[in-house]
Amino acid sequence: MPARKHTPIRTCVACRSAAPKRGLIRLVRTPQGLVEVDPTGKKAGRGAYVCCSVSCVQVALKGKKLERSLKVSLPAETAQELLRLVAQAQEEEVTRS
Repeated sequence: MPARKHTPIRTCVACRSAAPKRGLIRLVRTPQGLVEVDPTGKKAGRGAYVCCSVSCVQVALKGKKLERSLKVSLPAETAQELLRLVAQAQEEEVTRS
């Protein structure tokens, strides 16, 4: 009988729900201090995860939960990119179903 593959679980900083790593969006503070969206989930640096829903992203941005998790202020461009990415992902999900 083959062994079951381990699925990493991460927690959303906004709603605190646990989900598989692939179902969340990762933001990373690089060693240079920049904050970037990490679609691969493999960039080096301190990471924070948020659900792929507009409401969770808005809660995380409004409550400065991402900034607290990353221990750095979040640039407006990164926040806009994150909102755009989540809106695009939800739009693709709607068209698939």
